[in-house]
Amino acid sequence: MVMGKMDSNKIIWRVVGVLVCIGIGWFLKSRLTPNMAAMMAGAGGDPFVVFETVAEEDVTPYSSVIGHVEAINSVNLQPQVSGYLEEVKFDEGSEVNEGDVLFVIEKQRYQATADLRKAELDAAKASLTKIEKDYRRQKSLNQQKYASEARLDEAYSNLLRAQAAVKQAEANYNLAKIDLEHAEIKAPFSGKIGKAKVTEGNFVSSATGVLASIVQMNPVRVTFSMTDKEITNVLQSGMRNEHVSARIELPNGKVVRMDSINEFMDNSIDTNTATIAVYAEFMNDDELLIPGSYVNMKIDAGKAQKAITVSQSAIGQDADGNYVMLVNKDNVVEQRRVALGEAAGSRQIVTGGLEVGDNVIIQGLQKVADGKKVRAENIKVEE
Repeated sequence: MVMGKMDSNKIIWRVVGVLVCIGIGWFLKSRLTPNMAAMMAGAGGDPFVVFETVAEEDVTPYSSVIGHVEAINSVNLQPQVSGYLEEVKFDEGSEVNEGDVLFVIEKQRYQATADLRKAELDAAKASLTKIEKDYRRQKSLNQQKYASEARLDEAYSNLLRAQAAVKQAEANYNLAKIDLEHAEIKAPFSGKIGKAKVTEGNFVSSATGVLASIVQMNPVRVTFSMTDKEITNVLQSGMRNEHVSARIELPNGKVVRMDSINEFMDNSIDTNTATIAVYAEFMNDDELLIPGSYVNMKIDAGKAQKAITVSQSAIGQDADGNYVMLVNKDNVVEQRRVALGEAAGSRQIVTGGLEVGDNVIIQGLQKVADGKKVRAENIKVEE
């Protein structure tokens, strides 16, 4: 009897479970969209496809490239004279201006050396003045037959030595002034300075290496490559002398539009990649473009134009070329050969083979063939 009760309980619970499943099924069915219900219901009938209706729109063709951000100017600061580092006169990671004094290396010692060389030059000039007067006097006396040729030759020789001494003193003074200038290491251009790699009190020389680095932050240069076909299209589009207009995607995903202030391309195509390097300079007031980083760029490759476009997912290709699949008013599929232009985002410009109002299949292509009947629905594709 106990066993019988247990069997009855199992049967009751199974019936309850079946009823619950049926209820859930009817609930889900009521929640399905008409499109989903039709697709599920027709799984065994004519294939279901999605199409878009061809329209003409304003498009600007562009090329997607990866750009490398570079500093137009960058420098590694190195000592040109030896001595103890007396001062580090900047905040690490700060902006510095052209001409700012950044490091000072025993300036007083080099100032004293320069003063000494200046005194030596003054003494050499004074000696030259005296010897010049003596030479002129000996020359006059020789012309009057009061001084011998030997005395005149000696005076001339003294003059030449004095002139050479002045030149030597001038050279020594100039070298001392150069060393004095190098005792202060200045910023050669405005930019951002990095970490000081040597601190105050250390002995430095030309063998020490880099003291700090500066990179120019504004403007910056972005380098990217374009294929031979892309660059030819740009040159033929009438944009040869126009600035580069680009949408630049930053590493955090933010997109900014920038127009270059200067640009140029390399003088030859790389035969290994069939690409040519292009260099574009952009203002970087907000310093969003950081030298050394990589950014995704969409470069305008032509002027805005009226064109027929379709989703790139609609384009097929076989041995005979490119094609799309259309669906007519009777829901019958037709294959149509097309000629393609440039890409415009997720859209493809079609230059031949389609007319405004044609219905192009964009989903379900793997299930259709030319002349096959389908169930079709027009769904607008969001860009």
